[in-house]
Order: sequence, then C-alpha cells, then structure tokens
Amino acid sequence: MNAPFLGTGIAIVTPFKSDLSVDHEALAAIVNYTIDNGINYIVISGTTGESVTVSKTEKQEIIKTISAANKGRLPLVLGIGGNNTQAVIDEIKSTDLSEFSGILSVSPAYSKPTQEGIYQHFKAISAASPVPIILYNVPGRTASNMLPETTIRLANDFENIVAVKEAGNNMGQYMKLLRDKPDDFLIISGDDDLALGVVLAGGAGVISVIGQGLPKQFSKMISLGLEGKSKEAYEIYYKVMESIGLIFSENNPAGIKAVLEALNLCEDTVRLPLVEATQELKNKIKRIVATI
Repeated sequence: MNAPFLGTGIAIVTPFKSDLSVDHEALAAIVNYTIDNGINYIVISGTTGESVTVSKTEKQEIIKTISAANKGRLPLVLGIGGNNTQAVIDEIKSTDLSEFSGILSVSPAYSKPTQEGIYQHFKAISAASPVPIILYNVPGRTASNMLPETTIRLANDFENIVAVKEAGNNMGQYMKLLRDKPDDFLIISGDDDLALGVVLAGGAGVISVIGQGLPKQFSKMISLGLEGKSKEAYEIYYKVMESIGLIFSENNPAGIKAVLEALNLCEDTVRLPLVEATQELKNKIKRIVATI
C-alpha cells in the first residue's frame, strides 16, 4: 500500500497567467516535464500549489488537467486538510478519490490544538477516508508542532495512516520518527535541504518543491540515497544546494515559480497575499539554473 509514496514526489505549483487565472497549458507542461525527468509521484493542492487562494471549482479543474496530462503514469496524491475537521471530512466524502493513491492532510493551522486535539482530528479523518493518508507536519506554517509521539500513536492506531510528510526542519525530530515508527510506516521529508540525510537515515523519500524545477537531478539524488550510495548522492546535493536556499529565501512558491519561469515552463505570477520574487532573486535563480 505504501509503495506509491517512495522516492521523489513533488508538491506541484498552480501556474497563473498575468490575469491571475489558472494556466492549464503550463500546468500540463510541468506535469510532463517532471514525469519525463524521473519524478515518482505528484501531490496536488498543497502549500506550494497555493491551495488557500484556489477556489473549489478551480481545484477540480486543476485535478482534471493534471489527470489528463498524467495519463495514469504516476501515482497522484490530493491535498485535503484544514483546521475545520468537519469541513475536511465533508470534502473527503464529496470528492471522487478513485484515481488517487492517497491524500495529504496537514495538521490543523491557526487553531493551535493540543496533541490530543491533533490526534482526534486525524482519527476522524481516518474514519472518513477511503484512501491512504499521509499526515503533514509543518509547524512553521501551522503554529503548532505535531510531536513524534503523536505521529507514531496515529501510525500504530490507524491502518490507513501510512506516512508522514515531516517538515519541521528538525533532524532530531526526524530521528525520533525513524527510530520509533512501525516497520511499514513511511517517513517522508518535507524539507528539501534535509531530504538526502533523512533518506540515508532510513526515510522513504521526499515531497519536494525544488524537485519540479530540477527533477532529473533531485530525483536521481534521492534514488541514490535510497540505494545507500551516499557519496554519489552528495555530489548531486552540493550542486543543487544553493538553489534550494534561494527558492525559500523570500516565499514559497514565488521562488520555485521563478525557477520554472527561467525554464520557460510558466509565468512567475502568484496570488496575493504572496508577491512575485524580487528581480534580485530572479537574477540569482537564472544564473543558478543555467549552471546546473
């Protein structure tokens, strides 16, 4: 059941035209570009996809475009999360999940629930979901940290909770998860800069941002890491390391959209309250992309 989530997944962007409408042609081009260059699965409607400023209707159209471009080639994961537990359940029940290998569900933001509240939130989601669930812990965005003990408790208690995308940028927390997890539970890095180290320590891979801009290099690096070939993997990491820092230096996804614009895959337009990358950052990104 967990095999679809091994290797390099990408948290795909939502490209916008200059009038802020969704650019479906560019979206299909990004899907094909990443598939052609070794990505293992695609995550739709995550933070990088600007999910909070995409309407329900747009979300459905984005799913259709990605599905049509994918043509069944890669597993798809759909982001369904929020801090209104019942609303998350309602979306799960009202969404056709037949073509998805799983959902990615973020720990509740803004409300700052206790660890017991986080547990009960995901317990309710587990009961509602017909497909496997990847938990998503990103304390820098949610204002609360899902502790390893809570993640492991959920992993042990619910068969359809099969993985966690851990994005606390905390190697100690990764180590606790890797030490204590059930054998078939996957620890997926949500931190591009730590992903290789996590994989070499026993992680299952990454759900990456930079991976859609540098899919060949990043997916090869993760593949080598999964094979235990640390020297070869780190040779790639050192080449892409600066680009990872750059894309997160202002905001995500403005940075990765600047990369994709440099590759002529889409415009770098984002929706407010996000703003486009500064010209200084765009210039740095163009130089880096040209050398990798």
